[in-house]
Amino acid sequence: MSENSKTRKYFYRITAAAIVLFWLAFLSVFAVNLVEKRAYPLLYEREIAEVSGKYGINVALTFAIVRTESGFDPFAVSIKGAVGLMQIMPGTGEYIANKKGVDEYDLFDVNTNLDFGAYYWNYLSERFLGIRETAAAYNAGEGTVKGWLKNKEYSADGKALDVIPYKETATYVKKICESLKRYRKLYGKLLDKY
Repeated sequence: MSENSKTRKYFYRITAAAIVLFWLAFLSVFAVNLVEKRAYPLLYEREIAEVSGKYGINVALTFAIVRTESGFDPFAVSIKGAVGLMQIMPGTGEYIANKKGVDEYDLFDVNTNLDFGAYYWNYLSERFLGIRETAAAYNAGEGTVKGWLKNKEYSADGKALDVIPYKETATYVKKICESLKRYRKLYGKLLDKY
């Protein structure tokens, strides 16, 4: 075999290996993206976009809340009795209904639950500094978070939480923030249209 043939054969092998590696890398990125999109779906997209716009909430954030609260199960019921996509407690639902002037409502109804949940998130966001504090209030209660903010052990400035003392709430806030980050990464341009 001539030196030229050996060089050509070597070149073809290297080129073939590079092509195979390129496609393997491309397919692995595609597969990871596909798996992530299954873990962070866009279920109830129209309804979520509508209530997000109505209450001035970032659409990706509303998806993050619904994913964290119920995993997109409209019939979810927590151990504590919170129901639906955004896990509204019956007492909170009654409070929201009174504020909105609604006499009859069903917290298992997708549109009602999303509307009440977005209304309540907006209400809390007007009372607290940022997403972390609002998420903590959504999970642990407005009064609880106001108490934490008054405690120097949990908040140096009385506005932002430095420490979230309830493990469940700290985990919840972390999940909201992580889900928001993922939704923005996976669907940023798509969700920006809303």
